[in-house]
Amino acid sequence: MKKIVLILLLVAASTLTSHAQHNFEKVDQWLSANVEQMGGRVILVVYKDGKVIYTGSKTDMTMKQKFVTKMIARKMGKTPNTDAFTPTSKIPVASCSKWFSAALVMTFVDEGKLKLDDTVGKYLPVLSKSGKGGITIAECLSHRTGIRAPDLKESLQEMRQMNSMDEAIQNIADMPMEGKPGTVFRYSNTGLQIAGAIIEKISGKSFETLFAERIAQPLNMSNSDFGKGPVALPAGGAYSTPNDYLNFLVMILNKGTFNAKRILSEKSINEMQIDRITANVKIAYSPAEAGNAGYGFGEWVLKVPGTNKTFFISSPGLFGSFPWVNNDKHYAAFMMTFYLNNDGRNKRYYELNELVNEAL
Repeated sequence: MKKIVLILLLVAASTLTSHAQHNFEKVDQWLSANVEQMGGRVILVVYKDGKVIYTGSKTDMTMKQKFVTKMIARKMGKTPNTDAFTPTSKIPVASCSKWFSAALVMTFVDEGKLKLDDTVGKYLPVLSKSGKGGITIAECLSHRTGIRAPDLKESLQEMRQMNSMDEAIQNIADMPMEGKPGTVFRYSNTGLQIAGAIIEKISGKSFETLFAERIAQPLNMSNSDFGKGPVALPAGGAYSTPNDYLNFLVMILNKGTFNAKRILSEKSINEMQIDRITANVKIAYSPAEAGNAGYGFGEWVLKVPGTNKTFFISSPGLFGSFPWVNNDKHYAAFMMTFYLNNDGRNKRYYELNELVNEAL
């Protein structure tokens, strides 16, 4: 009996210590203060030390926000839903998709089926015919193709009208160049679309199938996919949930492993986190919310000042969802939102990151 009492006391003490260590009161207050500006619905999940240590969800939708949400859902062929976000809520995550897709491509690099310095013309001759065959896989994953692509929204609309991956690549082949590959950074959808077409060619499988087999299934992401359209959109077509996306982030945080399974090599994780926007790279376009962040493969990177150590990586989406991994404090977090007005987003992202850091 004494042993049981002692165990219960130790468990209670451990629980109290855990709560004392992680005080998310300011994070709760921040979510409440910002939920209306972020579409009226928000959920944040935080993972550290092998478990989810925080889940916070706020809902305060105006009539206008409910109307817009329903209108967008119908336009996308989905059933309108204005319920509060939960860890299993599934919505389009827009450019958060880029992180998934870059990781998927890196699984082929790990297997030796693809090299980062391979040129795209080797796999897609149509790009060679238009003078784009010398672009490398690394340049595709880091938006340094040198292709002058249309803006993100216009590009996605165009791609959704394509009937095949070959048609999508022909569309890219017809785009103008704005500089030598590797020397111009333009945040766009084209590079990842090219990379997606290449792994389809190599494998003989669809992008959606490859994502399911190599990323979603091993990471227990049962509610994440790239849809069932005629052409997958690697740069912005994924649907996911907070629970699923967090599993992906845990794999990134743990240098490529998840539940003791190796998904990506540590070398590939490190390659993804190298800033490719060097001093000799011209920035043709970068979204305002990126601030002064660098860019790796499918992810924005921030370094510890004065060092080459990457401490913060992220891949925010058009609708405001914000995934991030903090290597310095060794945690991962995902905030799901759905709204289009990006005014003040960059400031909010940094505020939230600092508040979570403080809570830890």
